[in-house]
Amino acid sequence: MKKFIKEWGSTIIIAVVLSVVCRTYIAEAVVVPTGSMLPTVQLQDRLIVNKMMNPDNLKDGDVVVFYPPLSGIEKNERYIKRLIGKGGETIEIKDHTLFRNGKKVDEPYLSEPMNYNYGPVTVPKGKFFFLGDNRNESYDSHLWPSPFVDKDKIIGKAEVTYFPFSDMKKF
Repeated sequence: MKKFIKEWGSTIIIAVVLSVVCRTYIAEAVVVPTGSMLPTVQLQDRLIVNKMMNPDNLKDGDVVVFYPPLSGIEKNERYIKRLIGKGGETIEIKDHTLFRNGKKVDEPYLSEPMNYNYGPVTVPKGKFFFLGDNRNESYDSHLWPSPFVDKDKIIGKAEVTYFPFSDMKKF
């Protein structure tokens, strides 16, 4: 055992440290826990999340992992939703259609039209508005008491689905 520790101890420690640093600051694998992003992301899909991105560089339509602005949930519970609005943008849902700054948004990733109206609301500076792709079943910004996510609650941008292999795709 001493020989094993002497030969492999430093290698194992370096591997653990590198793993923790990568997971904390660079990228992380996450499992999708709900069907709120159907049909884009399936329940139990595995995604790689890029943590090195700057939230200010996110684009409308990006799939993002974040901590929701909700009380009564586990402290480390993360949500995966589509970015719909950034600071200064006005969001409205009417007649089964999403409007951003008064313009209709093409959303080919939706499998059914929204069955609710919402807004208009203007997203405050430094905050974000998220909706799931399974809009009629997703617990997201349109239902939250405080609908906006702070910039510092953004974990990262989903980059790729890596498992199951049949669902592999880049976002």
